[in-house]
Amino acid sequence: MSEQQQDCYILAVETSCDETSVAVVKNGTAVLSNLIASQIETHKAFGGVVPEVASRKHVENITIMLEEAVDQAGIAPEKLSAIAVTEGPGLVGALLVGIMAAKSLAFALDKPLIGTHHIAGHIYANRLVGEIHYPALALVVSGGHTELVLMEQEGSFKLLGRTRDDAVGEAYDKVARALGFPYPGGPHVDKLAMESQTCEEMPRAWLEPNSYDFSFSGLKSAVLNAVNQHRMKGEKGYEAGIARGFQESVIEVVVEKAIRAVKACGAVQLLLCGGVAANRGLREALTERCRKEQIPLTIPPHRYCTDNAAMIGAAAYLKYKQDSYSGLEIKAEASMSLEAWALR
Repeated sequence: MSEQQQDCYILAVETSCDETSVAVVKNGTAVLSNLIASQIETHKAFGGVVPEVASRKHVENITIMLEEAVDQAGIAPEKLSAIAVTEGPGLVGALLVGIMAAKSLAFALDKPLIGTHHIAGHIYANRLVGEIHYPALALVVSGGHTELVLMEQEGSFKLLGRTRDDAVGEAYDKVARALGFPYPGGPHVDKLAMESQTCEEMPRAWLEPNSYDFSFSGLKSAVLNAVNQHRMKGEKGYEAGIARGFQESVIEVVVEKAIRAVKACGAVQLLLCGGVAANRGLREALTERCRKEQIPLTIPPHRYCTDNAAMIGAAAYLKYKQDSYSGLEIKAEASMSLEAWALR
Protein backbone atom coordinates (compact mmCIF):
# COMPACT_ATOMS: atom_id res chain seq x y z
CA MET A 1 0.00 0.00 0.00
CA SER A 2 1.37 3.44 -0.94
CA GLU A 3 1.74 6.24 1.59
CA GLN A 4 -1.13 8.11 -0.07
CA GLN A 5 -3.44 5.16 0.71
CA GLN A 6 -2.34 4.98 4.32
CA ASP A 7 -3.60 7.24 7.06
CA CYS A 8 -2.29 10.77 6.71
CA TYR A 9 -1.23 12.70 9.80
CA ILE A 10 -0.64 16.41 9.20
CA LEU A 11 0.86 18.63 11.86
CA ALA A 12 -0.47 22.15 11.20
CA VAL A 13 0.68 25.55 12.46
CA GLU A 14 -1.40 28.76 12.48
CA THR A 15 0.09 32.13 13.50
CA SER A 16 -1.54 34.59 11.07
CA CYS A 17 -2.70 37.07 13.71
CA ASP A 18 -2.98 36.87 17.49
CA GLU A 19 -3.62 33.18 18.16
CA THR A 20 -0.79 30.68 18.27
CA SER A 21 -2.20 27.29 17.31
CA VAL A 22 -0.80 23.85 16.55
CA ALA A 23 -2.86 20.78 15.63
CA VAL A 24 -2.54 17.24 14.36
CA VAL A 25 -5.25 16.24 11.88
CA LYS A 26 -5.83 12.74 10.52
CA ASN A 27 -6.99 12.36 6.90
CA GLY A 28 -8.19 15.95 6.78
CA THR A 29 -11.20 15.34 9.03
CA ALA A 30 -10.25 13.87 12.43
CA VAL A 31 -8.73 16.32 14.91
CA LEU A 32 -6.30 14.49 17.19
CA SER A 33 -5.10 17.67 18.92
CA ASN A 34 -5.78 21.37 18.49
CA LEU A 35 -3.99 23.70 20.88
CA ILE A 36 -4.73 27.44 20.86
CA ALA A 37 -2.93 30.13 22.86
CA SER A 38 -5.01 33.31 22.74
CA GLN A 39 -3.46 36.76 23.13
CA ILE A 40 -6.72 38.60 23.86
CA GLU A 41 -5.72 39.67 27.37
CA THR A 42 -2.38 40.99 26.09
CA HIS A 43 -3.89 43.10 23.30
CA LYS A 44 -6.92 44.26 25.31
CA ALA A 45 -4.79 46.99 26.90
CA PHE A 46 -4.12 48.44 23.43
CA GLY A 47 -7.69 48.18 22.13
CA GLY A 48 -6.63 45.94 19.24
CA VAL A 49 -3.90 43.69 17.91
CA VAL A 50 -0.37 45.14 17.97
CA PRO A 51 1.60 43.24 15.27
CA GLU A 52 5.00 43.39 16.99
CA VAL A 53 3.55 42.20 20.30
CA ALA A 54 1.69 39.37 18.52
CA SER A 55 4.91 38.18 16.85
CA ARG A 56 6.79 38.11 20.15
CA LYS A 57 4.03 36.11 21.82
CA HIS A 58 4.12 33.57 18.96
CA VAL A 59 7.88 33.16 19.51
CA GLU A 60 7.28 32.50 23.22
CA ASN A 61 4.59 29.88 22.60
CA ILE A 62 5.38 28.00 19.41
CA THR A 63 8.08 25.51 20.49
CA ILE A 64 6.31 24.10 23.51
CA MET A 65 3.00 23.99 21.62
CA LEU A 66 4.58 21.93 18.84
CA GLU A 67 5.70 19.39 21.43
CA GLU A 68 2.37 19.34 23.25
CA ALA A 69 0.30 18.94 20.08
CA VAL A 70 2.27 15.86 19.02
CA ASP A 71 2.11 14.42 22.56
CA GLN A 72 -1.66 14.92 22.79
CA ALA A 73 -2.19 13.34 19.39
CA GLY A 74 -0.30 10.24 20.46
CA ILE A 75 1.70 10.21 17.23
CA ALA A 76 5.45 9.76 17.13
CA PRO A 77 7.03 12.67 15.19
CA GLU A 78 8.47 10.31 12.57
CA LYS A 79 4.93 9.04 11.84
CA LEU A 80 3.76 12.47 10.70
CA SER A 81 2.99 12.62 6.98
CA ALA A 82 3.52 16.35 6.40
CA ILE A 83 3.92 19.73 8.09
CA ALA A 84 1.41 22.44 7.15
CA VAL A 85 1.58 26.13 7.97
CA THR A 86 -0.42 29.26 7.23
CA GLU A 87 1.50 31.06 4.48
CA GLY A 88 -0.93 33.98 4.22
CA PRO A 89 -2.80 36.23 4.33
CA GLY A 90 -2.07 37.76 7.72
CA LEU A 91 0.40 39.87 9.66
CA VAL A 92 3.83 39.37 8.10
CA GLY A 93 5.75 39.16 11.36
CA ALA A 94 3.26 36.76 12.90
CA LEU A 95 3.20 34.55 9.80
CA LEU A 96 7.00 34.39 9.74
CA VAL A 97 7.15 32.86 13.22
CA GLY A 98 4.92 29.95 12.22
CA ILE A 99 6.61 29.53 8.83
CA MET A 100 10.10 29.35 10.31
CA ALA A 101 8.96 26.84 12.93
CA ALA A 102 7.23 24.68 10.30
CA LYS A 103 10.20 24.84 7.93
CA SER A 104 12.58 23.80 10.71
CA LEU A 105 10.39 20.88 11.73
CA ALA A 106 9.85 19.72 8.14
CA PHE A 107 13.61 19.84 7.51
CA ALA A 108 14.49 18.04 10.76
CA LEU A 109 11.95 15.25 10.20
CA ASP A 110 12.45 15.13 6.40
CA LYS A 111 8.71 15.63 5.84
CA PRO A 112 6.88 17.52 3.06
CA LEU A 113 5.95 21.14 3.77
CA ILE A 114 2.55 22.50 2.75
CA GLY A 115 2.05 26.26 2.70
CA THR A 116 -1.67 26.84 3.27
CA HIS A 117 -4.08 29.71 2.66
CA HIS A 118 -5.71 31.07 5.81
CA ILE A 119 -9.16 31.53 4.22
CA ALA A 120 -9.02 28.05 2.64
CA GLY A 121 -8.54 26.89 6.22
CA HIS A 122 -11.64 28.73 7.42
CA ILE A 123 -13.65 27.26 4.56
CA TYR A 124 -12.45 23.70 5.10
CA ALA A 125 -13.07 23.93 8.84
CA ASN A 126 -16.51 22.80 7.71
CA ARG A 127 -14.93 19.52 6.57
CA LEU A 128 -14.10 18.80 10.22
CA VAL A 129 -17.81 18.48 10.98
CA GLY A 130 -19.23 16.86 7.83
CA GLU A 131 -19.08 16.34 4.09
CA ILE A 132 -18.91 19.24 1.65
CA HIS A 133 -21.01 18.79 -1.47
CA TYR A 134 -20.16 20.66 -4.66
CA PRO A 135 -20.85 23.15 -6.06
CA ALA A 136 -20.78 24.87 -2.66
CA LEU A 137 -20.86 28.51 -1.66
CA ALA A 138 -18.76 29.78 1.26
CA LEU A 139 -19.72 32.89 3.19
CA VAL A 140 -16.50 34.04 4.86
CA VAL A 141 -16.97 36.53 7.71
CA SER A 142 -14.01 37.39 9.92
CA GLY A 143 -12.01 40.24 11.39
CA GLY A 144 -10.20 40.90 8.14
CA HIS A 145 -12.35 39.27 5.46
CA THR A 146 -15.93 39.33 4.20
CA GLU A 147 -16.25 37.30 1.02
CA LEU A 148 -18.54 35.08 -1.00
CA VAL A 149 -16.57 32.22 -2.56
CA LEU A 150 -17.94 29.68 -5.06
CA MET A 151 -16.37 26.22 -5.01
CA GLU A 152 -17.37 24.30 -8.11
CA GLN A 153 -15.31 21.31 -7.01
CA GLU A 154 -12.97 20.35 -4.20
CA GLY A 155 -10.15 22.84 -3.78
CA SER A 156 -11.41 25.32 -6.40
CA PHE A 157 -12.23 28.89 -5.41
CA LYS A 158 -13.96 31.64 -7.37
CA LEU A 159 -14.37 34.97 -5.61
CA LEU A 160 -17.87 36.34 -6.24
CA GLY A 161 -17.85 39.28 -3.85
CA ARG A 162 -15.83 40.93 -1.13
CA THR A 163 -15.96 43.93 1.17
CA ARG A 164 -14.93 47.22 -0.38
CA ASP A 165 -13.89 48.70 2.96
CA ASP A 166 -14.24 47.28 6.47
CA ALA A 167 -14.69 43.58 7.04
CA VAL A 168 -17.61 42.55 9.25
CA GLY A 169 -15.34 41.85 12.21
CA GLU A 170 -13.64 45.23 11.87
CA ALA A 171 -17.02 46.97 11.77
CA TYR A 172 -18.13 45.14 14.92
CA ASP A 173 -14.99 46.12 16.80
CA LYS A 174 -15.26 49.79 15.76
CA VAL A 175 -18.93 49.95 16.72
CA ALA A 176 -18.15 48.24 20.02
CA ARG A 177 -15.48 50.85 20.74
CA ALA A 178 -17.97 53.64 20.01
CA LEU A 179 -20.42 52.03 22.45
CA GLY A 180 -17.75 51.77 25.15
CA PHE A 181 -16.97 48.04 25.02
CA PRO A 182 -13.45 46.63 25.39
CA TYR A 183 -11.55 44.67 22.72
CA PRO A 184 -12.61 42.30 21.26
CA GLY A 185 -15.96 44.05 20.98
CA GLY A 186 -17.88 41.81 18.59
CA PRO A 187 -19.24 39.38 21.21
CA HIS A 188 -20.39 42.31 23.38
CA VAL A 189 -22.34 43.88 20.51
CA ASP A 190 -23.86 40.51 19.58
CA LYS A 191 -25.00 39.84 23.14
CA LEU A 192 -26.44 43.33 23.61
CA ALA A 193 -28.23 43.19 20.25
CA MET A 194 -29.81 39.81 21.01
CA GLU A 195 -31.10 41.04 24.39
CA SER A 196 -32.31 44.49 23.28
CA GLN A 197 -36.03 45.27 23.29
CA THR A 198 -35.48 48.37 21.15
CA CYS A 199 -34.00 48.84 17.70
CA GLU A 200 -32.60 52.02 16.20
CA GLU A 201 -32.95 51.77 12.42
CA MET A 202 -29.69 51.76 10.49
CA PRO A 203 -29.01 51.98 6.72
CA ARG A 204 -28.40 48.98 4.44
CA ALA A 205 -25.63 49.16 1.82
CA TRP A 206 -26.87 47.00 -1.06
CA LEU A 207 -24.53 48.60 -3.66
CA GLU A 208 -25.28 47.85 -7.34
CA PRO A 209 -28.33 45.63 -8.06
CA ASN A 210 -26.30 42.59 -9.12
CA SER A 211 -23.30 43.09 -6.88
CA TYR A 212 -22.18 40.50 -4.34
CA ASP A 213 -19.74 42.99 -2.78
CA PHE A 214 -20.18 44.42 0.70
CA SER A 215 -19.62 47.82 2.29
CA PHE A 216 -19.81 48.59 5.99
CA SER A 217 -18.08 51.97 6.26
CA GLY A 218 -21.35 53.88 5.80
CA LEU A 219 -23.07 51.78 8.44
CA LYS A 220 -20.20 52.37 10.84
CA SER A 221 -20.45 56.12 10.22
CA ALA A 222 -24.21 56.00 10.84
CA VAL A 223 -23.60 54.32 14.20
CA LEU A 224 -21.01 56.93 15.19
CA ASN A 225 -23.40 59.71 14.20
CA ALA A 226 -26.22 58.18 16.24
CA VAL A 227 -23.97 57.79 19.29
CA ASN A 228 -22.82 61.41 19.04
CA GLN A 229 -26.39 62.67 18.75
CA HIS A 230 -27.49 60.76 21.85
CA ARG A 231 -24.51 62.06 23.80
CA MET A 232 -25.07 65.66 22.70
CA LYS A 233 -28.64 65.40 24.03
CA GLY A 234 -27.40 63.89 27.29
CA GLU A 235 -29.42 60.71 26.71
CA LYS A 236 -28.64 57.40 28.41
CA GLY A 237 -29.39 53.74 27.66
CA TYR A 238 -29.28 54.08 23.89
CA GLU A 239 -26.52 51.49 23.39
CA ALA A 240 -28.76 48.43 23.13
CA GLY A 241 -30.99 49.91 20.43
CA ILE A 242 -27.97 50.95 18.37
CA ALA A 243 -26.33 47.53 18.78
CA ARG A 244 -29.49 45.79 17.59
CA GLY A 245 -29.97 48.18 14.67
CA PHE A 246 -26.36 47.72 13.60
CA GLN A 247 -26.48 43.93 13.86
CA GLU A 248 -29.78 43.65 12.01
CA SER A 249 -28.39 45.77 9.17
CA VAL A 250 -25.26 43.63 8.85
CA ILE A 251 -27.15 40.35 9.02
CA GLU A 252 -29.85 41.32 6.53
CA VAL A 253 -27.34 42.31 3.85
CA VAL A 254 -24.96 39.40 4.43
CA VAL A 255 -27.70 36.76 4.53
CA GLU A 256 -29.60 38.14 1.54
CA LYS A 257 -26.52 38.31 -0.68
CA ALA A 258 -25.42 34.82 0.35
CA ILE A 259 -28.82 33.31 -0.45
CA ARG A 260 -28.99 35.17 -3.76
CA ALA A 261 -25.54 33.87 -4.71
CA VAL A 262 -26.48 30.29 -3.81
CA LYS A 263 -29.49 30.42 -6.12
CA ALA A 264 -27.68 32.19 -8.96
CA CYS A 265 -24.76 29.73 -8.96
CA GLY A 266 -26.77 26.56 -8.41
CA ALA A 267 -24.85 25.74 -5.24
CA VAL A 268 -26.13 22.73 -3.31
CA GLN A 269 -24.66 23.74 0.05
CA LEU A 270 -23.87 26.94 1.96
CA LEU A 271 -20.88 27.06 4.30
CA LEU A 272 -20.46 29.69 7.01
CA CYS A 273 -16.80 30.36 7.83
CA GLY A 274 -14.59 32.67 9.88
CA GLY A 275 -14.49 34.21 13.32
CA VAL A 276 -17.77 36.11 12.94
CA ALA A 277 -19.43 32.75 12.20
CA ALA A 278 -19.53 32.48 16.01
CA ASN A 279 -21.96 35.42 16.10
CA ARG A 280 -25.22 34.14 17.56
CA GLY A 281 -27.44 36.56 15.64
CA LEU A 282 -25.89 35.64 12.29
CA ARG A 283 -25.99 31.90 12.99
CA GLU A 284 -29.66 32.00 13.95
CA ALA A 285 -30.73 34.23 11.06
CA LEU A 286 -28.83 32.25 8.44
CA THR A 287 -30.09 28.94 9.84
CA GLU A 288 -33.70 30.11 9.71
CA ARG A 289 -33.41 31.56 6.21
CA CYS A 290 -31.75 28.41 4.85
CA ARG A 291 -34.50 26.33 6.46
CA LYS A 292 -37.14 28.38 4.63
CA GLU A 293 -35.25 28.22 1.34
CA GLN A 294 -34.41 24.50 1.82
CA ILE A 295 -30.70 25.16 1.39
CA PRO A 296 -28.33 22.77 3.22
CA LEU A 297 -26.22 24.83 5.63
CA THR A 298 -23.05 23.87 7.49
CA ILE A 299 -21.65 25.94 10.36
CA PRO A 300 -18.57 24.82 12.31
CA PRO A 301 -18.70 24.76 16.11
CA HIS A 302 -17.25 27.81 17.83
CA ARG A 303 -13.85 26.17 18.40
CA TYR A 304 -13.30 25.93 14.62
CA CYS A 305 -14.66 29.40 13.77
CA THR A 306 -11.85 31.47 15.25
CA ASP A 307 -8.27 31.05 14.03
CA ASN A 308 -7.05 27.52 14.74
CA ALA A 309 -4.55 25.06 13.29
CA ALA A 310 -7.03 22.20 12.81
CA MET A 311 -8.64 24.10 9.93
CA ILE A 312 -5.19 24.56 8.35
CA GLY A 313 -4.63 20.81 8.57
CA ALA A 314 -7.99 20.18 6.90
CA ALA A 315 -7.18 22.50 3.98
CA ALA A 316 -3.61 21.24 3.66
CA TYR A 317 -4.91 17.70 3.18
CA LEU A 318 -6.23 18.77 -0.23
CA LYS A 319 -2.68 19.56 -1.33
CA TYR A 320 -1.30 16.43 0.32
CA LYS A 321 -3.59 14.19 -1.75
CA GLN A 322 -2.16 15.77 -4.90
CA ASP A 323 1.47 15.60 -3.74
CA SER A 324 1.43 19.39 -4.11
CA TYR A 325 4.10 20.50 -1.68
CA SER A 326 5.90 23.75 -0.93
CA GLY A 327 9.62 24.33 -0.98
CA LEU A 328 11.59 25.45 2.05
CA GLU A 329 11.96 28.83 0.37
CA ILE A 330 8.32 29.83 1.02
CA LYS A 331 7.82 33.18 2.73
CA ALA A 332 5.00 35.07 4.41
CA GLU A 333 2.43 36.39 1.92
CA ALA A 334 0.44 39.15 3.62
CA SER A 335 -2.02 39.44 0.71
CA MET A 336 -1.99 35.88 -0.59
CA SER A 337 -4.63 35.12 -3.24
CA LEU A 338 -7.13 32.38 -2.48
CA GLU A 339 -7.73 31.64 -6.16
CA ALA A 340 -3.98 31.32 -6.78
CA TRP A 341 -3.72 28.76 -3.95
CA ALA A 342 -6.46 26.55 -5.46
CA LEU A 343 -5.74 23.00 -6.63
CA ARG A 344 -4.50 22.63 -10.17
